[in-house]
Amino acid sequence: MQKGIRIITILSLLVIAVMIVAACGGEATPAPAAPVEQAAPAEATVAEAAPAEATEAEAAPAEAAATEEATATEAPVEEAAPTAEGSDRSKTLIMDIDGGRLQDPEGVWNPYVPGNRRDQGFHQVCLEPLFILNYQTGEFMPWLGESFTSNDTLDEWTLTLRDGVKWQDGEPFTADDVVFTIQTLIDNAPDLGDSAAMKQWVKSVEMVDDLTVKFTLNEPNPRFQLDYFAVKIWGSINMMPKHIWEGQDPLTFKNFDLAAGLPMCTGPYKLASTSPTEVTWKRDDNWWGVAAGFKLPEPETIIWTWAGPPETRAALMANGQLDSLMDITLGALQALQTQNPNVITWFADPPFAWVPDPCSRTFEFNNSVAPWDDPEMRWAVNYLIDREKIVQIAYENTTLASRHFFPAYPPLDAMVDKAIEAGAWNLDQLWTVDPAKAAEIFESKGYTKNANGFYEKDGKELTMDITTHEAFIEKQRIAQVLVEDFQAAGINASTRNEAGSTWDENLNNGTFETRMGWQTCGSVNEPWGSMEQFNAKWLVPVGERASYDRWRWSGPKAEEFGKLTDEIGSLPLGDPKIQDLFNQAMTIYMEELPVIPVTQAKKIIPFDTTYWTGWPTYDNQYIHPPTWWQHFPVILQNLTATGAQ
Repeated sequence: MQKGIRIITILSLLVIAVMIVAACGGEATPAPAAPVEQAAPAEATVAEAAPAEATEAEAAPAEAAATEEATATEAPVEEAAPTAEGSDRSKTLIMDIDGGRLQDPEGVWNPYVPGNRRDQGFHQVCLEPLFILNYQTGEFMPWLGESFTSNDTLDEWTLTLRDGVKWQDGEPFTADDVVFTIQTLIDNAPDLGDSAAMKQWVKSVEMVDDLTVKFTLNEPNPRFQLDYFAVKIWGSINMMPKHIWEGQDPLTFKNFDLAAGLPMCTGPYKLASTSPTEVTWKRDDNWWGVAAGFKLPEPETIIWTWAGPPETRAALMANGQLDSLMDITLGALQALQTQNPNVITWFADPPFAWVPDPCSRTFEFNNSVAPWDDPEMRWAVNYLIDREKIVQIAYENTTLASRHFFPAYPPLDAMVDKAIEAGAWNLDQLWTVDPAKAAEIFESKGYTKNANGFYEKDGKELTMDITTHEAFIEKQRIAQVLVEDFQAAGINASTRNEAGSTWDENLNNGTFETRMGWQTCGSVNEPWGSMEQFNAKWLVPVGERASYDRWRWSGPKAEEFGKLTDEIGSLPLGDPKIQDLFNQAMTIYMEELPVIPVTQAKKIIPFDTTYWTGWPTYDNQYIHPPTWWQHFPVILQNLTATGAQ
């Protein structure tokens, strides 16, 4: 542990030193952040959801990010140098790309193909949602939709659209587009994103009139609006323009032709150029929102840029070339604010971070891969995880150990408390660090230590490949701590970063061994959303794309867990029966431990107020602060240029 602390201390000193150099034209560097007890969405108004695809992101180094050439669709740009230089900064907003470089900058504009990126501005300023859940108020904010109401039996929902919405080519956005989109998803299930869920739930979808859509469900669903149409976490199902997509193969249609105006959206910005490291958007002054009473966003140009290593991106903000930076560490923030006092975060004082993000940090097994298909082996690994050490070393004491795979929001915490009281969730066992117990399990399975100090069985060493996403430094640091402790205990573990698209594909297809991830998110104020991720009814063979249960948890207990989850999903929110069903399910989960809860998520999200003010903060909490979610249109409505050049 002391070795790990020394490493982080040295890194922190290097961060500060490099950032001081950055002020003279050099570079700067970041690291992880802090927790705070904050309001969860109001229980009466917030429902649950299965998350969209990837849910979040942090700043982190990308393998070879600084060496590959950025071949732009239009004007090529130099890596790590956004085209802010020479631009009018009073009219240009520069954002940090969430998930790293775009491996195929012309191939990510079909939002329905799983794995395609939307965090480079696509779903922030081009695509627009029907509704937006405001975490700070717990209310639904109408956007393209005005209302979404159900009948008394919760199996029929009526969507009313906002009048006057238009596509960027001037064509009206109508109920016909909604029906076309939902039917396309159903007809192409399970190959398109959210298509399996639409096929599961929607019996029929029909246009009542230009502004009204009627959904008839296969069974009651009290969460239908929030699960899929309200940006509960990260994004939502986006509507496609029928007049563009009709006749196209939704699996192969690229939706990319700048001369033809593609991608075609309803949002206030049009795609101008794209490269692996930079995506530029230009304002559409004919945006429908102005006539509807919204403010025309002030930035005339928005650039999403990936500058490579974290020190380069922090250096850009230190030098006024980046207005919003993805999640960084406490030490990096302090060094950054020394160089640029205009940088702010959610809190002005410690802990600085917005906490918790709805996706807690989890150690994830491929439960179909031996020896991790054995629950006892998974428990042996859990006994080697020192969460306090991870909080201290990987997070600089800026987050909390997880009690569960849920985010630590009060309604969910209350359910976990009751499960603990009922003996259904054994927190003491989960948090126990006991290498001797782990050794006992390994040896009971026939493993003995070899001359290298690693366990071996039938001539095969006990190894573990832990993959991490190239853009997420927080989880990379956790994995580094785990590797050190696993090796000390006799597992020949290693960790490696993967490009974002590769990492996603390997998860969805089950072609991984273990990962340091966050894919259990889904719940905000009741348990169904996250539990559904483990439902065995979604199980598919390794190599086949999974919609949910991407960890391939199978067997009688997994099936029983899924049935309990289905029963919870059929009950109205707040039904007292949910707690008992939850307790039964958690008893099963504790026995099987398909995914290990590790820590809560923190988000230190720096904003530079040199050129733009009105960023969301605790003192101005009109919306929650993640800029990579699809509620970004609300942030845009509040940004004001300072006039600085």
